[in-house]
Amino acid sequence: MTNLWEDIETGPDAPDVVYAVVECLKGERNKYEYDKDVPGVVLDRVLHSNVHYPSDYGFLPQTYYDDEDPFDILVLVEDQTFPGCIIEARPVALMEMDDDGEKDDKVIAVPAEDPRYDEVEDVDDLSEQQKAEISEFFETYKNLEEGKQTETLGWKDAAAAKDAVEHAMDLYEENFA
Repeated sequence: MTNLWEDIETGPDAPDVVYAVVECLKGERNKYEYDKDVPGVVLDRVLHSNVHYPSDYGFLPQTYYDDEDPFDILVLVEDQTFPGCIIEARPVALMEMDDDGEKDDKVIAVPAEDPRYDEVEDVDDLSEQQKAEISEFFETYKNLEEGKQTETLGWKDAAAAKDAVEHAMDLYEENFA
């Protein structure tokens, strides 16, 4: 069985075009996580707060980030896909975030094959409302979990997102190659 974290490359043209492995779905409260030991997507928990994922959310294969997890990615989609779906995506922004004292940044990307996003190339192409909704979700989704605290720290451009992807690819190589 294919291990979606270890057996798939980061992308066909990483860091410019990457593969996003979907775990959590737009509009849902279920927090799925890929378990490489199963291997498969398992239900980790249901979000305690009354919020839902603003778009499909998952990770980049063959990456490892500063929080000692695969690098997180949020892909802006019109309709949710499904857990385990692989989306070819273009990074357009980086949202910096702190999760309980750990750096836990998120790549924001758009589907490479969706013409609705052809003109979205950088952070400035995202609406202020989109950025506000994404920030609000990540600032509040753990509020009702005892002892958990998150903080969004700002937005960076596509170049910073791609640099972060390269950093995560390098960390994966250093730790798992």
